[in-house]
Amino acid sequence: MENYKDTMIRAVAADAQINAFAITSRDLTETARQAHNTSPIATAALGRAMSGALMMADMLKGPRDLLTLQIDGDGPMQGLVVTADNKGNVKGYVKNPSVILPPNAQGHLNVGGAIGAGTLTVIRDMNLKDPYIGQIPLVTGEIAEDLTAYYAQSEQIPSSVGLGVLMNRDNTVRRAGGFVVQLMPFADEEVISRLEENIRGISSVTAMLEEENTPDHLLETVLRGFDLQINTREDVRFHCNCSRERFERGLILLGEKELESIAAEGKEIELHCQFCSRSYKYTPDEIQRLRMIAKQPAADYNK
Repeated sequence: MENYKDTMIRAVAADAQINAFAITSRDLTETARQAHNTSPIATAALGRAMSGALMMADMLKGPRDLLTLQIDGDGPMQGLVVTADNKGNVKGYVKNPSVILPPNAQGHLNVGGAIGAGTLTVIRDMNLKDPYIGQIPLVTGEIAEDLTAYYAQSEQIPSSVGLGVLMNRDNTVRRAGGFVVQLMPFADEEVISRLEENIRGISSVTAMLEEENTPDHLLETVLRGFDLQINTREDVRFHCNCSRERFERGLILLGEKELESIAAEGKEIELHCQFCSRSYKYTPDEIQRLRMIAKQPAADYNK
């Protein structure tokens, strides 16, 4: 799981009238599947969301900026949460990882049915006083169409988002990836018409990845007939920054009385990270140590 091969590219085309991103994400999606033991539908939903979040986060400017996609639905999956930075790191989880449904009318994994009706929330944390939060109703729950609608409604940027995850018969991930193509405000009608025609001719993201498993092939297909210029290329990966120390800080925030009550039970406690499923265990003696820290003024233990 340490040798990642996933790649994301950023490009322009048509004399910079088109801004474009593409990603291959098989390895990071498979890593998430193994971490969360997700069903095929849950794997597809999480893989699509992580690909989309990575491409959206690549547009962030600050080194500590973060982008979070939160999908809440009334379907059996209930929703998911994904967070990415602009260094190629992403993490995420689905609320019900074991959901199983029959295929949809097209014979594909029924991600939209699993998520149901609900909302898509995009949170950009740019280390300001308050994060930027945009929210729209879900269009289909299939994620790509919802991100396309988000850009149109919340950002007023004409965009096309394509995302896909293809599973093997043993429920491991065979292909995963996607693209985001955006028109600049000064794009002329000929460019718009040709791009729309190209997009209408696309079968699916996974079909393109089966032809050639590279982000370059995705954009070369979507932007056929345009002068494509790739500006950046970077590795992307599933990465969770949880740690024992981070969980300790969270426990300290519970306060002295709460920690004293936990320690008094005389049992080891175990905490789980939602994003990567790692577990951290704390003995009663360790809880007592954290209780003593919690007694100090906040300025002391936050140094």
